[in-house]
Amino acid sequence: MTTAPIAPSRLSLPDARVHIDRALHTFLSAHRFDDPRLEHVVSLLHDFVLRGGKRVRPLMVCVGYAAVTGNNPTPAVLKAAASLELFHAFALIHDDIMDGSDTRRGRPALHRALADSSTLSDKPSAERDGVGRAILLGDLALVWSDEMLHSCGFTAAQRTAVRPILDAMRTEVIGGQYLDLIAQSSPTADLGTALAVVRYKTAKYTVERPLHLGAALAGGTRRQMEELARYAIPLGEAFQLRDDLLGVFGDPRVTGKSRLSDLREGKKTALIAIAHRDAAPAHRARLDALLGRPGLTEDEAEQIRNILIVCGARRAVEQMILDRCRQVRACLDAVCHLSPRAVQQLRILADSAVRRTS
Repeated sequence: MTTAPIAPSRLSLPDARVHIDRALHTFLSAHRFDDPRLEHVVSLLHDFVLRGGKRVRPLMVCVGYAAVTGNNPTPAVLKAAASLELFHAFALIHDDIMDGSDTRRGRPALHRALADSSTLSDKPSAERDGVGRAILLGDLALVWSDEMLHSCGFTAAQRTAVRPILDAMRTEVIGGQYLDLIAQSSPTADLGTALAVVRYKTAKYTVERPLHLGAALAGGTRRQMEELARYAIPLGEAFQLRDDLLGVFGDPRVTGKSRLSDLREGKKTALIAIAHRDAAPAHRARLDALLGRPGLTEDEAEQIRNILIVCGARRAVEQMILDRCRQVRACLDAVCHLSPRAVQQLRILADSAVRRTS
């Protein structure tokens, strides 16, 4: 299966996604182990990567490239963009283990699926087995993401431009995850910490660095990078704030994720931090008693949702999203160093990212 460039008449994000998925399929299909006992490893990773996902980060790479050149991504750029999806698979697999998540994209999280298929008879041993094998699959996705990127055939100048951006992206998302774990172990939710996690784990990782990666491959200037950054940070923050709302108030049939997971894990999101700050004492005490309870019921979760609404936390987060959307639109109205064609795609990405229901 080959990956042809997107038709030059326009940059179609749905077309770009098809090409990205083809690049991932081609790369993963070409990888095999000599030992037949390891063949299922490739199948598991292939299925995990291609069974869902919005491909936001790869699409940002494509738009970053188009923002500089005014042209559609080449096959090499599409392959580089697709490599970020393998890195994302690594991050998701490990995050699900750390968070104790049961589901991912409407199906059992990989460590849960591996535990269920374990040949070990007792449950604790099977769960340890599932976690251990999932960690290794995540590590493999990380290794292959690097291999896929470095097999794109870039020039020495392109490799030099990309390396510091990729290093920064990886460092920032791991730092954000570390802050997230610290936040979860804290007895109270802090809005400043929650927003720092949002910036590192989403605004930079999901939007800014992928855009910069695409722009760097196109030979982007400092001013172009700055304009992309001014767009990326508020958009990434809005994207994650919407995700936090969907994790509590979304429709599981649409999101593919239980509305109980974040509440059972006791995730200290901005939504929870605002509620902890603004709720009446009795509501705050009830919130503290319920949040993070592993056996939280749907009725108890509904009590939390009501508290989040009554204290104004849900409304406050919606306003934060709107404020950041205004920043994004103001930034796009003011740009003067980016391709007009790509600016239109940046508007489409912004609208779809913050209005999404899944």
